[in-house]
Amino acid sequence: MESISLEQLRYPIGKFKAPQEITSEHISEWIEVLETLPARLQYLVEHLTEEQLETPYRPNGWTVRQLVHHIADSHHNSYIRFKWALTENCPTIKAYDEKAWSDLFDARIAPIQMSLDHLKAVHAKLVYFLKGLSRNDLRRSFIHPEGNEKTYLDENIGRYAWHGSHHYAHIEELLKRQGWI
Repeated sequence: MESISLEQLRYPIGKFKAPQEITSEHISEWIEVLETLPARLQYLVEHLTEEQLETPYRPNGWTVRQLVHHIADSHHNSYIRFKWALTENCPTIKAYDEKAWSDLFDARIAPIQMSLDHLKAVHAKLVYFLKGLSRNDLRRSFIHPEGNEKTYLDENIGRYAWHGSHHYAHIEELLKRQGWI
């Protein structure tokens, strides 16, 4: 097996980079990624053993179980951020400590089906919501307190499509390296 760098393990699909101009085609593609993620993730992990779920995707990385719970937690927070940006004038959103959340007992031991079900419900609501946004809505924004950077909703759709695909790839690549698929 060829040697894989830590950077390749951390970013198997590369880092998120928004296009210079976000088109309606980008938005449609990203929404489709968000729409299909819950079923794709369910299919990828549903037959894993407890031992496999406890396997980190990289040295000193989260386990598969923690990744599944993280995706659900993160996308839940993202859904709320979209709502804030549409109901408040460029709000500063509440950030959360992803690492601390992943160390909580539920992320370490809870059955993944709870987060898979949660992700399915959150994405159903999110996708329905996103499909109804106008071009003006997509230019609404929020401020992320880490760096005080303004994020526009059109870009945030891409960021979360990437985010789900990023963690999906962590799991998929681990399964391939281990010979589990």
